[in-house]
Amino acid sequence: MNLPSYAMDQASFPQMYERWLVVPLFRPWAETTVEELGLSAGDRVLDIACGTGIVARVAQQRVGAGARIVGIDISPGMLEVARAAAPGIDWREGNATALPLRDAEQFDAVICQQGLQFFADKPAAAAQMRRALAPGGKLAVSTWRSDDEIPFFRELRLVAQRHLGPIDDQRYGYGDAGPLEVLLRDAGFRDVRSSRQTRTMRFEDGESFVRMNSMALVGMSAAGKTMDSAERQRILQAIVSDSAPVLRAYTDASLVFELSTNLAMAGG
Repeated sequence: MNLPSYAMDQASFPQMYERWLVVPLFRPWAETTVEELGLSAGDRVLDIACGTGIVARVAQQRVGAGARIVGIDISPGMLEVARAAAPGIDWREGNATALPLRDAEQFDAVICQQGLQFFADKPAAAAQMRRALAPGGKLAVSTWRSDDEIPFFRELRLVAQRHLGPIDDQRYGYGDAGPLEVLLRDAGFRDVRSSRQTRTMRFEDGESFVRMNSMALVGMSAAGKTMDSAERQRILQAIVSDSAPVLRAYTDASLVFELSTNLAMAGG
């Protein structure tokens, strides 16, 4: 789950993201990706759209603290949290379509976890990934499957649409792995292949998760983009309140639901 720019620009959001989402939601997928890449000690790793840096941190545990790990994100707030969590990693502010790489800088592994869907110029971003990958290196890109395959998220979206009208949820922009594979092949990657990965997710604080997901839905709706702050907060609270039955249906001792992603792998 990712949030729109209006949410990420709020001073408190990067801390909320790190506290409520990173460990239960993003860390398991980061561990899966690092395992699939088969990283070795000393490998150079680039994490694109790194957020607060969980992929880079998991990779560092695998390749060793002395290896060169770089995380790039467009959000200064996210990077501030990342630097506090792992000061030994090279965190850089920058756009995925013009990566802030040093002269001839390349990496043995390039990873983009749940970021590609949001890039304005996806072919340019894919070309930058190819530029950053060293000969013989490996690429890993993950994108959520469609929420038609994720009942919990689909039901939350239907609740939100009663207040907001249609929502173009960018998170599922590459729900079908076919176009993702084509994008990577067109960028010059070799041996492109993808797999569907599914996990059972567990959240101790389901209410906080539903609130953050509702923030994403408001931000991605046409109606939400025209609201002032007060109206946005009013609608957000109404969506959270009306989502309570959905939350209860997926909660026992904790919130539990199935989540699926595409994981595309390729070589340079």
